[in-house]
Amino acid sequence: MSESELDPRFDRQVRFAPLGLEGQRRLGASSVLIVGCGALGGALALQLVRSGVGRIRLVDRDVVELTNLPRQVLFEPGHVGRPKAAAARESLARIGGPSQVEACAEHLDADNIAELARGVDLVLDGTDNLATRYLVNDFCVERGLPWVYGGVVGASGLVLPIVPGASACLRCVFPDPPPAGSLPTCDTAGVILPAVAAIAALQCGAALRLLSAARESWRAHRSRLIELDVWNLESHTLDAARDPACPCCAERRFEFLDAGAGGATVSLCGRNTVQVRPALRANVELEPLAARLSASVLDLALRDGVLSFRAEDKRFTVFRDGRALIEGLDDAVRARALYDRFLGS
Repeated sequence: MSESELDPRFDRQVRFAPLGLEGQRRLGASSVLIVGCGALGGALALQLVRSGVGRIRLVDRDVVELTNLPRQVLFEPGHVGRPKAAAARESLARIGGPSQVEACAEHLDADNIAELARGVDLVLDGTDNLATRYLVNDFCVERGLPWVYGGVVGASGLVLPIVPGASACLRCVFPDPPPAGSLPTCDTAGVILPAVAAIAALQCGAALRLLSAARESWRAHRSRLIELDVWNLESHTLDAARDPACPCCAERRFEFLDAGAGGATVSLCGRNTVQVRPALRANVELEPLAARLSASVLDLALRDGVLSFRAEDKRFTVFRDGRALIEGLDDAVRARALYDRFLGS
């Protein structure tokens, strides 16, 4: 890229010496997967688009809720009920610029992560659950793909950029997921926008530094775990050493990746909602399904490739990959029974 070929919108960015014209060229040629496009993921996508990253793939399993609006910067009241990935892409399109944004309203799991991450140079963590993070870590270590872990609860959060082969991986620092219910969540401790913005900024800064650098320079990456508390104005940085006995990056055991997905149910963080997946992955023809359900359910609507309706005092949102979000309960067994009753196994 020559100075005459530079999009004028990036003039001030290119003046930042560590980036420069060559770094901007690399950003424009790079591709990033953002897993989750709610609070963290939306802020990450916004910054990547405004920075001129070439291709951005958004993956999110959820729909927009009213309670998302205070901290999820890409959504507006008119987006409530729509798939987050599609709504985020719509908001990002209004910014303009050269970035190509792809929206995938899917649940990332062991069965589809390879396809969803196909062709990307880096993965950014915008998820709301540890299981997905450990799966992403397995996949990225196996493929030698850099990724940036980030998590926020309350007013504080953590960031760990990971370059497989050069730095510690997630399991070097946190060998195993903690027991369910042992850590605070957004549901129990809440979350505020400044914490989201701060953690997303650090994640994005790490991503831009990696993407704009020559790949051979990644070998010199230094592992550091960063903790921020925006309420008490505190920060801590810890060196994160590689664990020679790490089950993932040292022993090359990819337990989360090898576990597969199956027809699991998942309770969504901060929501009285259960996600149910079909036992066998298959695309669902939503139009015939809507016709079949029309006489037995309420508030039936088909929009953005998503079917929604109300039945048994529960709200169903059905995606083309066969997943359904069932709002109004937290009982996985009951959710599976309702899924089988209205949608089939």
